[in-house]
Amino acid sequence: MPNKKHKSNFYKYIDPDFTYTDPKTGLLRNLPDITDPDVLLFVESGAVTKRLQELYENPMKIKGIDSLFEIHRHLFQDIYVWAGKKRTVEISKDGKQFFPTSHFDNAFRYIDQIIAEFTKIPIDNKKLFAEKLSEILDNVNYLHPFREGNGRTQREFLRGLALEKGLTLNLNPPDNKNFYERYMKGTIESDVKTLTELIFELIDTNDKQKNVL
Repeated sequence: MPNKKHKSNFYKYIDPDFTYTDPKTGLLRNLPDITDPDVLLFVESGAVTKRLQELYENPMKIKGIDSLFEIHRHLFQDIYVWAGKKRTVEISKDGKQFFPTSHFDNAFRYIDQIIAEFTKIPIDNKKLFAEKLSEILDNVNYLHPFREGNGRTQREFLRGLALEKGLTLNLNPPDNKNFYERYMKGTIESDVKTLTELIFELIDTNDKQKNVL
């Protein structure tokens, strides 16, 4: 997949037809029909947290890129009618575009190939696990297949992949600013080295983490 450098938290959405947003409020159209941004943030967060807990108790088996869409559908089913569906608008960050929707099918095949490589890694090779998981995360993040909820979905997706190998991986360790900052640096800057180091560390220590949300 092409260059993936992104350096800020400023997102821009090319959506002249208001496919996802209410033209009056600027908010994402949502199933509860909420028009206040603070209320939507609160309700969405609560609903997704509940759904994440369900997946923690009953993990979804990761079969490939399709599982990413199944996770998104599960997490956001209470909030957005397009939960689990690929975005139809272009997204950019700091003026640099995420993967174009017109080439999604190519990206899906590429990511499925990386996942297939991951499944073949020997069970005792945690270093290679971390390297391949970081490669998957980097590409999924660049893909940014959803209009909203990419980060939460991809972290659960990575957790599920790790579970397939009998490993525990929590990319949301509780009250750990250092982990969060490294995760954000790795994903925003497409810094695979940072992501690899972070994932390796979390795989090794994650059995000590009790809170997954």
